[in-house]
Amino acid sequence: MNIETERIIIRSIQRGDEKAYAEMAKDGSLAEIGFDENFSDWAEDWINEAVALTEKDDPRADYIPCTIVLKDTGEVIGNVGCTYYEDTDRIGICYFAGMEYRGHGYVSEAVQAYVFYFFDHYNEKEIIATIKDINIPSWKTAEKCGFELAATKMYKDIDDEKEELYRFYKING
Repeated sequence: MNIETERIIIRSIQRGDEKAYAEMAKDGSLAEIGFDENFSDWAEDWINEAVALTEKDDPRADYIPCTIVLKDTGEVIGNVGCTYYEDTDRIGICYFAGMEYRGHGYVSEAVQAYVFYFFDHYNEKEIIATIKDINIPSWKTAEKCGFELAATKMYKDIDDEKEELYRFYKING
């Protein structure tokens, strides 16, 4: 998979990408998704699983992460992709960027391009976004990209220790 926009390339994840993600995790940029400062200790296992799932190319299997790269420099700046929510039988979008790449519109650009790709590539009618209510930048990105708020409710995601207030968004293809 390879998507090009004005400033970024979204490509299939590959071995080696975990090094850039580990660097982002060191400063706490990826704590929200469970990649902490110790990510480098288990990054190789994660990247092997991610590459295998990407090759399977089934959004209902688990997750499909794609790497966001700056077009000008080739620098890995984040990730966009989809994940399957067994508890709701729906597919959700997931995205992140390293701290230094936030606030420049890269993630919005990636989300918009990925959503277009998702509906064009898979036989799916919607994609959702589940975002903690306190994660204002993330839900503002979803809204900017055309996701509509469907509900705000208490929810316990797979990596959450307890229920938290979440915003549930959706966009139809």
